Amino acid sequence: MTLQRVLFGDNQFFGVNHMSEEKARALSMKFRDTQSIMRVLDDAYDAGIKVFMCTTYDRVAEIAQIVKDNPERYPDFEFYPCMPYAHKYANSVGEIGILETLKKFSPSGVIDTMFTGALSVVRQDVNKMLQMLVDAEMKHFEGVKTPVIFLQNVITDLILGVKGYQFLGEFHRYIKEKYQAEAGFITMNLPLLLRVLKEQGIESPIVCANINKIGFRMCGGVEEYKNVIAESDARVIAMSIFASGAIAPSEAIDWVCGLEGLDSIVFGASSKANIVQSMSLIHERWNIA
Repeated sequence: MTLQRVLFGDNQFFGVNHMSEEKARALSMKFRDTQSIMRVLDDAYDAGIKVFMCTTYDRVAEIAQIVKDNPERYPDFEFYPCMPYAHKYANSVGEIGILETLKKFSPSGVIDTMFTGALSVVRQDVNKMLQMLVDAEMKHFEGVKTPVIFLQNVITDLILGVKGYQFLGEFHRYIKEKYQAEAGFITMNLPLLLRVLKEQGIESPIVCANINKIGFRMCGGVEEYKNVIAESDARVIAMSIFASGAIAPSEAIDWVCGLEGLDSIVFGASSKANIVQSMSLIHERWNIA
């Protein structure tokens, strides 16, 4: 599978800005309903971005339903779900407890959930628990295209940290067998992840990482990232290319598009003008017609 060169991200839709709390609050207010999100997604789609790379926050099911209900408007629209959405589960556990959270989010019945969850804890079967969370969140995307399903960096990097590398291989196999899709991995440590995936026998993996000129949230540093991107067979997606606004768009895009071996870019934007500007710069630098 060849990745699309440009993907659209979702951080702006639920108020994420790593550099400014004030900007984050403003975004959260701007996108407090589904229609305000859809207006921006329509602008991105009309600008030629056909992939929405998104976490499974509450309103994504509504967005998927709109796309599903309007095939003539969105014939090429694809979702790249990123899961599990850790904040959702953490908040729920704090509010209603672990067992109630399992009941709430599992795609199975209450009894099945309690049994599966309890059995997973007893056996310390992390892999089974992860599969259960994936199945729960994929319910949001029934009837729409999901050719790539990502493991969130909070889980990927936790697995890397505890050296539970086999779980990455298990996730890769589960996504392929259960959903006939490709697994993707988001990380803040691209060099380590690529080495581990190779050891797990995963060829040409799809990986997404912060990649920007100033090394913002890039474990290992800019030079090591440049080297592994150029030398690896991985299909690499660059995110956070603007470093949360620390780099001017033209400078950021010129640098990242010049990286040897980079496959795709994912960026978020909150206005049509910013989408069009970024797309124009990317098209010019990559010579996309």
